[in-house]
Amino acid sequence: MKAIVTVIGKDKTGIIAAVSGELSRLNANIEDISQTVMRDYFVMMMMCDVSKSEEIASIAQKLTDLGKKIGVDIRIQHEDIFNSMHKV
Repeated sequence: MKAIVTVIGKDKTGIIAAVSGELSRLNANIEDISQTVMRDYFVMMMMCDVSKSEEIASIAQKLTDLGKKIGVDIRIQHEDIFNSMHKV
């Protein structure tokens, strides 16, 4: 199962390390990543394989908690939901 992880917040050192580390601990494999800094804001999207991980709801809570700890907004969505929401 694929999922999309988005991270948005004020840019600072260690965001990628913290998020990728948490995903690794959750046994989620990052398959693709795109990130940029827009003015002072860090924006990242990751496509992850979460088929060997916990349920999406559990992953989402852990990523939300991490986001609060490091000062960014982290969200995860099943790939199908993400695609449905972003169709033109």
